[in-house]
Amino acid sequence: MAKRTPNEPQGSWHWRGEAGRLVIEAPTGTLLSDLSGDWSLDALEKMVEGLSRGRLAKALSTGEGGPVRCGLRLSNGRDIHFVGAFVTDSEARGMLLSGETFPEIDPSDMRPGPDLMPVYQPIISLRDGSVVGFEALARWDGMEVNAPPSRYEDQALASNMLIRSAETLSNLREGAKRDDIFMHVNLTARELTKSTLPALIEALMNGYNLPERALRMELTEQAALRDETQSLAAAMALKAVGAGLVLDDFGTGHSSFAWLADLPFDSLKIDHGLTSRLGQQRNDTILSTITLLASRLGMSSTAEGVEKREDASRLRALGFDHAQGYAFARPMDGAKALAFLKG
Repeated sequence: MAKRTPNEPQGSWHWRGEAGRLVIEAPTGTLLSDLSGDWSLDALEKMVEGLSRGRLAKALSTGEGGPVRCGLRLSNGRDIHFVGAFVTDSEARGMLLSGETFPEIDPSDMRPGPDLMPVYQPIISLRDGSVVGFEALARWDGMEVNAPPSRYEDQALASNMLIRSAETLSNLREGAKRDDIFMHVNLTARELTKSTLPALIEALMNGYNLPERALRMELTEQAALRDETQSLAAAMALKAVGAGLVLDDFGTGHSSFAWLADLPFDSLKIDHGLTSRLGQQRNDTILSTITLLASRLGMSSTAEGVEKREDASRLRALGFDHAQGYAFARPMDGAKALAFLKG
């Protein structure tokens, strides 16, 4: 049985392979604060129990795009777990957890609140007009489908949304005989850095037999502003368990390009503030440049908030892969989403 660990990560790590250095940040007062520092692997291994030696070096030799999952036992008997992924072929980031394995997922953690009734908005391919995925949006029982939720303070909102969304995604893939459909789920800054989140995502993907990147986490720059280092580490931990990463609201913040440099996102979602100005020369130049950048970085691009169907051809000409908005479909429950998917 997996060991219980605290609800918060105990630190972050950053591997710089070219220099052969592992930088660990563990705040003062945490269980692993004595590991803070800039380490060579040889120096760090002097603090590791003999049977664990060599594991971390092997885990950090994965290469670009690979996950990092490594449990170690320190000489003082304390167990630690490195989880993260590579940004480039020689640079990796992730979370440092106290415990040899991921936190245990209690069966009660796999059941969402009874009044949560999310809805799903289709994401449309601009190449052929087909449905390629959905975004899950939080709603509660008894609310109008198009009314925004009033309970953002829900402590378990993201976890509940993930559980509902994974179940719905499994039903959509099976019901429509489509194994390429994906689901976007939004994460708040608070939920992003919970050490239980990677374990929950991994359990859901295994339980519903979902492939890598079928569940895609939407992150905004604002989610990182509280603690950028910790947020980057947490995002890489999600990457390590197979979650896709989507940079949401691109174009609204001041540090979007830094995020692109630090994290291997799978997709960009362009904010409505830019897509609503289609036809303006300067704006269209910005949009076409962004989609070209996304393509060259191996990411897809999605235009959000599209309200006019005739904008689809212009968005496609500007290089967008996908579009989402009322022009194509309003948010709907799971049964209607399946019917929409079947056409």
